Amino acid sequence: MRYARTRPGDIFVSSTAVLMSEVVKLITCLVLVFNEEGKDLQRFFRTLHKTIIVNPIDTLKVCVPSLVYIVQNNLLYVSASHLDAATYQVTYQLKILTTAMFAVIILRKKLLCTQWSALMILVIGIVLVQLAQTITDNSIDATDQPEQNRMFGLWAALGACFLSGFAGIYFEKILKGAEISVWMRNVQLSLLSIPFGIVTCFVNDGGKILANGFFHGYNMFIWYLILLQAGGGLIVAVVVKYADNILKGFATSLAIIISCIASMYIFDFHLTLKFTAGAALVITSIFMYGYNSKNASTTQKQANFMQSQSDDEKLLP
Repeated sequence: MRYARTRPGDIFVSSTAVLMSEVVKLITCLVLVFNEEGKDLQRFFRTLHKTIIVNPIDTLKVCVPSLVYIVQNNLLYVSASHLDAATYQVTYQLKILTTAMFAVIILRKKLLCTQWSALMILVIGIVLVQLAQTITDNSIDATDQPEQNRMFGLWAALGACFLSGFAGIYFEKILKGAEISVWMRNVQLSLLSIPFGIVTCFVNDGGKILANGFFHGYNMFIWYLILLQAGGGLIVAVVVKYADNILKGFATSLAIIISCIASMYIFDFHLTLKFTAGAALVITSIFMYGYNSKNASTTQKQANFMQSQSDDEKLLP
């Protein structure tokens, strides 16, 4: 994403890429729902009609995350335009903290003290990364990157973190609260996201689109980025359905390492001691949170087993 926004040549309009990502996601999910219905066209349309038209209240439940995801994805493109890839990737991991906060508020989830500690370590890691990058930026001539505003990019990333946390937990509640497949839920999500995306395109970038065209600046790499964004959204939905929003942060630790290594070669990014320590703390906190969550689950199962054993013994003569 960072490369797409800073590469030489014509720059694409980011809001159009967000919209196209939703279109790709919708087409993919429609194909998957068709496959779920035994590739029977009549049954496929009957299921769509029953889920979306006959039950409009259920479809409208998805309206909130649809709007939030559109705003969040646009903020991510803004952030990627103003932050280097490594800083962007590490800062965006604050979404784990906001996700935990909304999980407690919305889902009434209880977290262990060690899990809260892991989240605090995450915040410390983010602060170290930002301090390291601030020092690096002060030593670089401001004329090198005149179109970049790190503080603006940071605020965009933080806004995306809060929206990601809220939308993720809200969508998790919807996914697990009804007997509807994850693909059908994503069909509903995309059907509502696309109108929001169209409005966003023409309200924010209408002049550019009318002057240069909707697909101005697109090439094979931009289409690859759109497919990546769409595929990532579907994978996250599956993880949320069968695990939870907080534990999906496990996979991000590898992404951070890859981003740091790629930034060194592609964007001439130089690792500092503070950045390395901060990234290490972020990765440690992710593993620490998941490890404690697993232990808590095992302990709870053992406690339930012991309780059932005790109850059985009481019934014996």
